[in-house]
This record gives sequence, C-alpha cells and structure tokens, in this order.
Amino acid sequence: MIPRLLKLLLIMSIAVATVLPFTASSQDAQHAYFGFEPDITTNYLKSPGDSSLGYIRVAIEVRVPSTQELSMIEYHAPLLRNAFIQVLSTETEARIRSLTGREEIRLACLEVAQELIRRETGEDIIRDLIFTKYIYQ
Repeated sequence: MIPRLLKLLLIMSIAVATVLPFTASSQDAQHAYFGFEPDITTNYLKSPGDSSLGYIRVAIEVRVPSTQELSMIEYHAPLLRNAFIQVLSTETEARIRSLTGREEIRLACLEVAQELIRRETGEDIIRDLIFTKYIYQ
C-alpha cells in the first residue's frame, strides 16, 4: 500500500512540476530583454599596490517592460556599454571573485544604467539587469 502511495505521489509531483513553468502571468510575458553584444571585456587591478592586471568578461542583458523600448536601449547601447566598463574596471579583485561582490556589481551596473536612461530619455524603462556570463581571471 505504501509503495503504491509513494508512486502516486511521485507521479503527481512530476506532473505539477512540468505544468508550473508554463503558467506564467501575462504581465511577465510582455517583458523583453536586450543583450549587449559582443560580451563586455575589461581589465581591473588585482590589488591596489600591485600593477598586475586581471580581466573580467561579462554578458549583460537588461529587462524592459515591452518590445517597444528595445529600440531606445539599442540607441543608447554605446553609452550603457561604456558605463558598464567603467563600473567593472574600478572594482577590486575581492569583489569580482566573491558571490556577494558579483551581486553588488550587478546592482551597481543596474543603478548606473537606470540613471543614464532616465537622464537621456526621461523614462524609467530598465527594470532589471542580469549577467548571463561572468568570467574572471
């Protein structure tokens, strides 16, 4: 009786797990992402007293409310790319290598991007920013 009940429970949980990802709200379906290509690669100082350099390569995507805003982001992509390079190149090795530092860097890039777009367009169109690739050496 118990093995049969466990089988039934397993089948039900698999069925629920396959259905849940497809039940996103219509509001989430309206969002669009803009990916900066090519990946952003820049140097950073490994330590303040040392002149050796490390490098970081990130792929960045920003989320906007709808596809209509993608053209604005594309138009301002060089400005945003430059801002991302400035943020990344001034970071310390400790922050670049740590998970909490990575999140702080992501938030710093998001804040800079939101401020630049707000200043250039007068609108708040960048909702979020994600790193889809994050490589450092």
